[in-house]
Amino acid sequence: MKFGQVEDPSKIDFTLPKDHPRTKDILKQNKKGLENISIGCAKWNKTDLKGFYPKGTKDELSYYSTQFNSIELNATFYGMPTPEQVETWKEKTPADFKFFPKITNTVSHFRRLLNVDDVVTQFASAVLNFDEKLGMVFLQLHDNFKPKDYERLEKFVNNWPQEVPLAIELRNTDWFSDEEILNKTCDLFEKNNITNIIVDTAGRRDMLHMRLTTPNAFIRYVGANAESDYERLDDWLKHLTEWKKEGLQNLYFFVHQNIEKASPLLSAYFIKKMNEEWKTELKVPQMATESMQTLF
Repeated sequence: MKFGQVEDPSKIDFTLPKDHPRTKDILKQNKKGLENISIGCAKWNKTDLKGFYPKGTKDELSYYSTQFNSIELNATFYGMPTPEQVETWKEKTPADFKFFPKITNTVSHFRRLLNVDDVVTQFASAVLNFDEKLGMVFLQLHDNFKPKDYERLEKFVNNWPQEVPLAIELRNTDWFSDEEILNKTCDLFEKNNITNIIVDTAGRRDMLHMRLTTPNAFIRYVGANAESDYERLDDWLKHLTEWKKEGLQNLYFFVHQNIEKASPLLSAYFIKKMNEEWKTELKVPQMATESMQTLF
């Protein structure tokens, strides 16, 4: 993942900002406590995650799903999934595994939310075949999709099939730089139970808005392939611990890297630290753990 990549990460202030004032109110709405924790990578491709798979691994997804409880499914961004493909992925994974598929780029990048009812219906119909293994679908809008196109976003959100949980990632800086626009958009998300994605990447600190619109935290964490990556994860754990106390219902945390082979290492580190802090019993990926013993 090259988005937000910088030449020298040491020059970036990675301090997590304070929460948006509305976030605490959103978290208070949840009276059920913490229900689910999903932590994973963005892909299971053996080439990208070199060193993660044991020699002789024949089915990458089957092995990946024994080490992680979820996947940010970016494959569906590049091509419309078929019900048959979804069934195949589903059958290869354990009962408690969750998929978080990205909406196809036909919707977000090519049609730019115009005249997309047919594609949305096709996509939703396919991913619903994940059944209980469907975590949350997410829409990633193009960098140049701006607030001037708010009406398109509003129509898309209002027409989205309610039976499919949805998160949205806004990328253009204008969504965050104007408080009135941010509040208007987040009000729309709140009204329709849409989760506002937070992105933590070196070159786009404005996307670290800390504005939740549901009691779910959907975080896309992009490491910089630097030692500071681990300190940043420590800071996230502290912050998430506060959100947990305030009413966090579901945590969806997906780790990316500019050089993706390091993603399992960071994920394993984060899971181990969370188990220690939260007394959870999430599986720590074995291959990554063996490579990281000196880091703990």
